[in-house]
Amino acid sequence: MYWCRSIYLIVLSGIVSVALLVPACKPDIKETGATGKYFDLKAYFKADSARLSKIPQPILKTVTHNGVTESKKVKIDNWARELSLFSESDINKPAWRDSYQVQQSDHTIIYMATDPNLKVREIIINKKEDSRVHYIAIYNYTKNLLYTTQEKLTYIPDSIYKIEKTQHVKLLGTNKYVIIGSLN
Repeated sequence: MYWCRSIYLIVLSGIVSVALLVPACKPDIKETGATGKYFDLKAYFKADSARLSKIPQPILKTVTHNGVTESKKVKIDNWARELSLFSESDINKPAWRDSYQVQQSDHTIIYMATDPNLKVREIIINKKEDSRVHYIAIYNYTKNLLYTTQEKLTYIPDSIYKIEKTQHVKLLGTNKYVIIGSLN
């Protein structure tokens, strides 16, 4: 019986040791506080999601899948999740610091990927005279052995957001999705 208790203590101490060491194996993710080189989509959509959350009115949401369309008025409870494809297209990652060519005019900034392997291929940001965002268009592309995905994301503040996605999966075929949220 005594040896069972000893084995139990050894196993328990091993489990506790592993439990304490596993988190130490993860690299620390730290915010450097440095500003990004490009327009900060993540911060923009975080702020706009918070603003939209305060508006109680429902939106007209239209979803089309392979030509079949359904529309209904819905209340969006989590705007951050609703607009997550937009914020996830942020290109301000340290590894991508010099991966985008920037073209800028008076009211438009265009970011184009210089590396064909990057998912976010192009971002177009058009601003009004007062520097507020007029619209954002994002083009994403992913290709691997199993599937090819193309996305066109369009956002016009206080008006509409549109997600157009075409995905071709080998052996399963092609699916086309269009999601439109009309805020007016």
